[in-house]
Amino acid sequence: MAALHKRRQELGDRKSSPGRPSATSDRAAPADGSTLFLKLLAAGFYGVSSFFIVVVNKSVLTNYRFPSSTCVGIGQMLATIVVLRTGKLLGVISFPDLDLSTPRKMFPLPLLYVGNQISGLFGTQRLNLPMFTVLRRFSIFLTMVFEGILLKKTFSASVKMTVFTMIFGAFVAASADLAFDLEGYVFIMLNNALTAASGAYVKQKLDSKELGKYGLLYYNALIMIFPTLAYAYYSGDLQTALAYNGWSDQLFVVQFVLSCVMGFVLMYSIMLCTLHNSALTTSIVGCIKNILVTYIGMVFGGDYIFTWTNFIGLNISIAGSLVYSYITFTQERTKKE
Repeated sequence: MAALHKRRQELGDRKSSPGRPSATSDRAAPADGSTLFLKLLAAGFYGVSSFFIVVVNKSVLTNYRFPSSTCVGIGQMLATIVVLRTGKLLGVISFPDLDLSTPRKMFPLPLLYVGNQISGLFGTQRLNLPMFTVLRRFSIFLTMVFEGILLKKTFSASVKMTVFTMIFGAFVAASADLAFDLEGYVFIMLNNALTAASGAYVKQKLDSKELGKYGLLYYNALIMIFPTLAYAYYSGDLQTALAYNGWSDQLFVVQFVLSCVMGFVLMYSIMLCTLHNSALTTSIVGCIKNILVTYIGMVFGGDYIFTWTNFIGLNISIAGSLVYSYITFTQERTKKE
């Protein structure tokens, strides 16, 4: 009987040999395809959102000369609170209620969130689009640093070399930037550091699953809207914004509201992209989007001053971005295989 049982086992093993995939592996393939689709969708959603908010913010702050980027940030926080609170009341989404432990669970994200938002808006206002986008390349280097410190990630020599190329191109472009604005450069470099730190911390908080993506977005905005309002009031920004004479222009109002809503959409898309991919992938998508913004800004921005050195520097940085994106994507695929 034992011999008969052994022969049956051998026959069963042959039937489920590598030449014939099992039902379990057949089911796994569609699941992997679905996961890849979600990753691509999240990355694409972030890329489109990031592109549109840069264009809209540039129009509101530069073309219409709206005097307060802080008030644009407040509008974006308010839109986030209203949309998410309404969604929770309607039962469309859910996140934990506020309690005494919430600030501890959130720290330091609210500070990074508001600093990232305001510094990004100031940078958008002060710099032409090509220089704004090329200086944003530094956020990839800083993301690598923060992921190494907080998430203990390591990076290959080829990735480090392409990041160096991007930064070298940015230095070349900046050396011949005839529209140089020191304040704008300081704000955008601060924005890079805050973006990198925020991306790494978001990944850490999402992995802990304490508040979820909607909770992180909601409490980020809720915690920081009141200090930002107080700052805008005491600095005179709020009064200047209310006295702005463009509120009668319907096209401006539409773009201002769109900027506020897109602020929420952008933060949500960053959360999704970081959740389904990584903080580094989110930086890569932003980097690719910036290539498009750079060339559009040269032609339609209205404030770009052409020089050959600046143009060559921009393109060196863009070439580095493309190679970097390709290497990172192929490395991720190799790890999964």
